[in-house]
Parts: sequence; C-alpha cells; structure tokens
Amino acid sequence: MLTTPEKLVLAALIPATAAAFLVPIVRRLRIVLAGAPEDRFRGLWTRFVRAATKVGLQRCTIRRERPATGLLHAGLFYGALTFDAMTVSHTFEGFVAGFYLFGRGGPGLVFSFVIDVAAFTVMAAVLFLAFRRFVVRPKAYGTTKGDSAVIYLLITLATATFLYFRAFEVAHDPGTARWSFLGPWLAGLVGRSGMSAAAAAAHVKAGWWAHLVAVYAFIAYVPHSKYLHMFAGPFNVFLRRSAPGGELEALDLEKSDVFGLEKIADLTWKDNLDAFSCMECGRCQDACPAFASGKPLSPKMILFNMKRALLDGGKVLVGKKRDGLPGLVPATFTEGEIWTCTTCGACQKECPVEIEHIRKIVGARRGRVLMESAFPPELNAFFRGLEANANPWNIGFAERAEWGEALGVRHIKDVPDAGCLLWVGCMGAFDDAGRGIAAALVKVLRAAGIAFGTLGTEEKCCGDSARRLGHEYLFQSLALENLALFRAYGVRKIVTFCPHGYNTLKHEYPKLAGRVPGLAGDDGARLAAIEVVSHVELIGSLIASGRLPLKPGAAEACVFHDPCYLGRHNGIIREPRAVLRAATGRPPREPRRHGEDSFCCGAGGGLMWTEESLGTRINRLRADEVAGAGAPLAAVACPFCLTMLRDGLKDGGRGDIAVKDVAQIVAERL
Repeated sequence: MLTTPEKLVLAALIPATAAAFLVPIVRRLRIVLAGAPEDRFRGLWTRFVRAATKVGLQRCTIRRERPATGLLHAGLFYGALTFDAMTVSHTFEGFVAGFYLFGRGGPGLVFSFVIDVAAFTVMAAVLFLAFRRFVVRPKAYGTTKGDSAVIYLLITLATATFLYFRAFEVAHDPGTARWSFLGPWLAGLVGRSGMSAAAAAAHVKAGWWAHLVAVYAFIAYVPHSKYLHMFAGPFNVFLRRSAPGGELEALDLEKSDVFGLEKIADLTWKDNLDAFSCMECGRCQDACPAFASGKPLSPKMILFNMKRALLDGGKVLVGKKRDGLPGLVPATFTEGEIWTCTTCGACQKECPVEIEHIRKIVGARRGRVLMESAFPPELNAFFRGLEANANPWNIGFAERAEWGEALGVRHIKDVPDAGCLLWVGCMGAFDDAGRGIAAALVKVLRAAGIAFGTLGTEEKCCGDSARRLGHEYLFQSLALENLALFRAYGVRKIVTFCPHGYNTLKHEYPKLAGRVPGLAGDDGARLAAIEVVSHVELIGSLIASGRLPLKPGAAEACVFHDPCYLGRHNGIIREPRAVLRAATGRPPREPRRHGEDSFCCGAGGGLMWTEESLGTRINRLRADEVAGAGAPLAAVACPFCLTMLRDGLKDGGRGDIAVKDVAQIVAERL
C-alpha cells in the first residue's frame, strides 16, 4: 500500500510515538515506585480474576448513580479497544499490502461489523460527555476542562478519519466492506460524486495516514492527561486493599521515624498509584457529605492535588531527598480538608477504580497531631479526657459503671457462665441517649436468657475517634489496656451496640493483639480470635431462633438510617431491617439514600467531638432525608447517629419525629 519512502516515514513514526508515550509513563512509574513500601501482592490469582471481571465487564462504571454516563463510558471503553485493534491492523497494513488482522474468514467479517458499531458508540459517548461537561457543567466535572477538550477532539478525529478511510476504501474496493454497514453507505455517497478510481485510491491512502496519525497523537497525549487512568486504573483495582474499607493500618510507634504523612515522600507507592489512577469523574465528590454540606473537602481534589504535587516534586522524590519537600499540609492538603472528613467511606464506595481516600486524610491528620501537634483547638479537651479518664468528656472513670447499677449489671468476673462481654463504650456509659440503648440491650439479653457481664469501671474508650483524629499513640495505649483486660478475664465474645466500637474491636484490635505486654504462648492468637458481634446481628439471630418472643401485631411505621460503620464499612444491611420487620410487623421505610449508599450523620471520623462551623451541618441534611420518608419514628443502630439525627430533626423543626435505636424498639416489643 505504501511506497518505500512512506514505509520509512511509518517506521520512524512508530518508535517516535512509542517514545512519546513511554518516556512520561516511565517518569510516572518512577514516582510511583519512589513511595514507601507496602505489600499488595498476596492472593494474586484472586486479585486478577476480580480486576479482570470488574474492568472487562465495566462494572466499575456501569452503576446506578450515573446509569447513562456509565453505559456510554462502557461504549467508549469497548470502542477504544476495538479501535486499538484496528490501529494494529492498519500499522501492519502499511508494511504488508492487503494485511487484515482478523483474516478473510468469519472473524474478519464479524470485526468489520464491530468496528462500525464502535465508531457509532464512541461518537455517541463523546457527544454526550462533552455536552455534560461543557453545557450542563456539573460540579463534579470542574477540573481540567482543557484536557477534556483535547481528548474529545482527538477521539473525534480518530473516529472521523476512520470513517473517511472506510468510505473511500469500500468505494475503491467493494470487497473490503465485508459486514460493514457504514462503509457501503458512505461509499455510496462517494460513488454519487463521480470520483475517478485513481482519485478514490488517493483518498484511501490519505484517510489511512490521517487515521493512523490521529490515533498515534492520542497515544502520545494519554500519559499527560487524566486518561492515564485507562492504564493505571486496572492495576489500581488489581492492587486494592483486601481489608474492610473502615479499617486503618497501625503505625509502628517504636521503629518509625515519621508518624503519619508529613510530606508527599511519606506516601506509599500505592497512594501514588491512586493519584495517577484518578479518573476525575467526581463520583467521590458527589457522594461526600462534607462537600455536600459546603465544607472545603472534596475527595476528588485530594487526589488531584496529590497528583500535581507528585509531578512537581518528582525529581526530589525519585532522588530520595525528603528534606527538600514542603509539608503535606498546607502545600498539598489544607487544614479545612483534612479536618472535615467523617471517614464515612462514601467516596471509596463510589470510586470506579477503588481509590483509598480515607487513609490519606487520616495519615495527614496523624502527621499534624504526632509530628506537629497541630489540630483543632477543641480537640485539646478531647485528648486530655482520653488521657486522664479514658473518655472524651474527662468524667471520672469511677462513674463509668453507674449507668448499670440500678439495673444490677455485673462485672464479667462475677458472671462465671457469661457467654459474652457487653461492650458499653463511652456513649453507653456517659451519654444519656447511649445509656438508654445500653439499658434496652440489657433487657433484650436477659429476655433471651444470655448471661453477660461488662468491664465496669475498668473499661476504657475503644479509641476509634482518637485513631481517626490522628492520635495513633493514644489509640494504641487505650487498645492495649483493653486487650490486657480481655486476656485477664478470658473474653471470647464481645457484643457492642456502637458500630465504631464494633469496627475497631473487630478489625483493628486483632492487629495489635500480639503487642500486649506479658503475653505468653498462644495468648496473642486467642486475643486476635475474639468474636465481635453487633447488637443487631445478635438480636436478629435471637429472633430467628425463637429465643426472643415479641408482641404480636404491628407497631408504628419507622424509617431506618444506616450507620456508615455498620452498613457501608461492614456490610451489615439486611440484619437491622429484618429485626425491625419482626419488631414492628412491617418493613422499615427508606430515606432517599440508604444501604451502602447511606448518607452520613456527620459524627464519624471523630467529628462528634469537633465544632462543625463551616457550611451546613451534615446532620441537618440527613435529618431532612429521614423526615422525607414520612414516618413518625426514625430507627438507628448507633448511639452517635441517634444523637446527631435527634439534634438535626429538632433543628429542622421536626422534633415530632422520635429517634430510637433498634435495641430500644425491640425492648419495647418484648
């Protein structure tokens, strides 16, 4: 097809394009690998199968929050793969006249049809996405408009030049149409023009060159654009964390020189890969309660600014010259960003490429607290209370068991046949609303004939808020003291009614079990194997087994709010609904966002103890959704949520809606 000089030009264009693509790729790869070490290579086959199916079937983008965008993105994805195959065929055709990658048989016929479908779907996707970005202009698309314009232009050029080539190819040689439906139609337009065969042949070659150059230009541009996610994203999905989304890694406080994230050099290589994998789709931002309520946090911008900082400091990072880098805060993250995150996990749940936002924000908090002693002033009292009396209010620890005295609740050491330890937590011990939940759960446990005990005045705060607010040292101190108590009293099972305590005791304490002073033999393994059960799981099993008889008949209708650390982070979604259905005689109503998509109450991530002075209060937004369900009762499964929703409803003039925990509703129906 090509003359010898043209073949020489093509032979030079191929390595030039490869270099234009690979040089920036290698630069970014070196930046990624300059991050701190982290093990993400266990269970490789399982990882591969999951990533291949998620990316290959486009489950990452075909989701219910943006169905049209997801479907068209999938069309763009499959169309790009098809055009890639055509580009390979065209490249070989430049050297071997008449070459066709898929042959003259059935596969070639099918591909000729598929490539036409791809051209249609790609252009439909580009038109739709361009309209959304430049006409509708949602907030989620507020970055790199120029980059998007270049990408859309290059994709349009690649498609248009292919159709140009296709029209004249079929007009010159009808046999090349195969099963193409666009080619014959376009060739008909050419035929009606009365063009000579020689002129058509010239247009075939011009179209071939135009399409090849357009595609090669796109390939060369991709590493410099957000479309790098086409390559980085699948690897990011492959290398995802296998741990629950709400679990935080422990710091080695004895061997580390840097605690948390103080500079971008402290990020792990996986954190760096996250930054280069970001699609800038803004799904995380749309789901973020902090952003929705007018706070300065956007999970998308966290990654966007990380990527920019990594590229700006790439030489220093690769050269391992940490001292030459500015502080992560405020050079990359602002104080307002890192201290308004509720760690609800909505951003991570929505991310198509499974970016891990929470650990970066909490890592920055750790750096500020442990390295700089810089944190919101109201946390001074919070941290002092935990240090002095192991509770956020700094109430004397001797008062921790007062809630249960009138109920005759005993210490676990005085209940020899105790089947479980009732973990009361700070809210259950000191907060009036939390005490009500604790009393209701005591009534439920006794009705079911379950022997239990508590740690009484010995119990310490589980440390959830301290850890998520960045004070890892305080968290580990509290955790090790509690673990020592579990060991001393031979605890084998724990029941908790706080999802934050549940998440911490179930997922994070086992990682510290081996560090308890004085451990002998298999003590560490026994501590790590303690069964931790949420109260809704336990109540559900008791009702199902007939051990918890409830009053017949229907109770008042209720709407259920899913706590983030119960539903989204730990997947406990069906259980509380089953309990409420059994207790009230009807399924609970649902707010607009529920289950894994539930909207945060605003208390997570330690924000229960900070001042929410920026924007609208998050609990007001959630209270409005709960009130919109039209039920006289709001059911929760978390003492934090109970407090936040009750206050939010009252502030919104809907104090007529009662708020109760699932345990309280069940206790009333015994």
